[in-house]
Amino acid sequence: MIIDLHNHSYYSDGVLSPKEVVSLAKEQGCELFALTDHDTTDGLVEAQKQADKIDLKLIHGVEVSAMWSNMTVHIVGLGVDIENKALQAGLKKHQEFRQSRTEKMARGLGGAGIFGAMEKVKKIAKTDMITRTHFAQMLIQEGVCKDMKAVFKRFLTGKKPGGVGGKWAEYDEVISWIHSAGGKAILAHPLRYRMTNTKVRRLLSHLSGAGLDGVEVVTGSSSGDEITLVSQWAREFDLLASSGSDYHGWPNQRVQVGYLQDMPTINETVWRDWL
Repeated sequence: MIIDLHNHSYYSDGVLSPKEVVSLAKEQGCELFALTDHDTTDGLVEAQKQADKIDLKLIHGVEVSAMWSNMTVHIVGLGVDIENKALQAGLKKHQEFRQSRTEKMARGLGGAGIFGAMEKVKKIAKTDMITRTHFAQMLIQEGVCKDMKAVFKRFLTGKKPGGVGGKWAEYDEVISWIHSAGGKAILAHPLRYRMTNTKVRRLLSHLSGAGLDGVEVVTGSSSGDEITLVSQWAREFDLLASSGSDYHGWPNQRVQVGYLQDMPTINETVWRDWL
């Protein structure tokens, strides 16, 4: 069974429309699929219409940025009510910060000799939601950097020219938004935060204490050893296991919808009540 519960459309930093992403999931054999755009649920109405048309079980989701120990982590909300006022009020605050961050990033890049950054990024983005990924893709297309790793190393983190510190809500508040909307709160890609394993365990301890429901055990880039490790952590902290590719669709990214390793059978899964 192919279950992919972490994917993006052009309503955040993906390439395809919600309709196209849902259709691709069906083509790839997904039986359960979630659209989880960054800090917005705007693409879910279109996604649901297409899912109904092609008979694909769609889980309404959103990937929310959050602060933990002065670091940014991502918490995926799955099975959320997109009409929930608490969730939408929180997402609106994040969207407003994203807009101001975009302007600061463009100014910072301009100071480093990357002129017209805002206009170039707007040509890449298909909605008003502009993310760091859009800036990264612009810098690659302009030939300034060869790949995403080089972009973030040179321009988009810390005190680099396009680096802008996060002003997201704290992790416990984000978890409360998701729960208010009837959803499950899942820590996304726990091994991608440039933390030691000891620090990731501390992160999981704090978030589970605040009501975190689960963690992504299987991602689109997970190795077998990583799956085993995160699976052990899930059991240790009594967390549900989730699986998601984090598909965006950019040509320089290898991740594909539904291309995921198997979930260890020893874990309780977040989708146990959805099938």
